[in-house]
Amino acid sequence: MESTEANITTHNKPSSPISTTIILSPCAACKILRRRCAEKCVLAPYFPPTDPLKFTIAHRVFGASNIIKFLQELPESQRADAVSSMVYESNARIRDPVYGCAGVICHLQRQVNDLQAELAKAQAQLVNMQTQKANLMDFLCMEMAQSPQPLENYYMSSSSNIDFFEADSVWEPNLWT
Repeated sequence: MESTEANITTHNKPSSPISTTIILSPCAACKILRRRCAEKCVLAPYFPPTDPLKFTIAHRVFGASNIIKFLQELPESQRADAVSSMVYESNARIRDPVYGCAGVICHLQRQVNDLQAELAKAQAQLVNMQTQKANLMDFLCMEMAQSPQPLENYYMSSSSNIDFFEADSVWEPNLWT
């Protein structure tokens, strides 16, 4: 058994040969079920004695006999994944007795849908900004092509510019005091 702990005691007596007694700690499943852990215990590799909560949770939802039957029907290569799934499903069922894993899946699908909508909105905003930039660049190029004066003189001499610091400005001084 992979996950059991072994305490080895050796008795040396001058008249008898060396004998070895192996005392194995039962797996968590056998401890909880209060039974003797056999050498070929199906549950021992997946429910180590150091983690009794793992078996307790799975046992609460599936029952020991169903867990044993299920593991015996599977090839050994798939048993670890099956135990992991049973423990996960048991945790979900204990947290949400009505929906269990289906509730978790539904919640995650809702999150994915919300994030996809948010991504689509951000992509639309990006396209809008890129279009505005392209239009602005086209406008500036047309203005520069039509205007014979250099660009820095254009902004200084333009009559459409408002000097915000003049007395007859659009900003009334009494609004800011």
